[in-house]
Amino acid sequence: MVAGRASREVTVLDDLSYDDSDEPGIALVPAGVSWDEVEDHIKIVHGPLVAGPDDSGQYAGAYWANARMVIEPDLGSDLDEAVSEFRAILRERGQV
Repeated sequence: MVAGRASREVTVLDDLSYDDSDEPGIALVPAGVSWDEVEDHIKIVHGPLVAGPDDSGQYAGAYWANARMVIEPDLGSDLDEAVSEFRAILRERGQV
């Protein structure tokens, strides 16, 4: 434990839906899940996910790279389009 840092339990998100219609499979995080919870999950699972929509109606993607969570915001307001866009981004960045 690092001095001065409070210990907290790190957990994975349960009962996620997945879009596995193409590679890679992407976990779908329901609205209301915090980014801290998403980060805890992705630290363990390392699989890409789409979260949201946020207050503005936009979905965001998250993936694990170089020992940190990377967030790709503003994927759009349609879930299917957001997942497709996120897959394209992951491919461009060599994350597939």
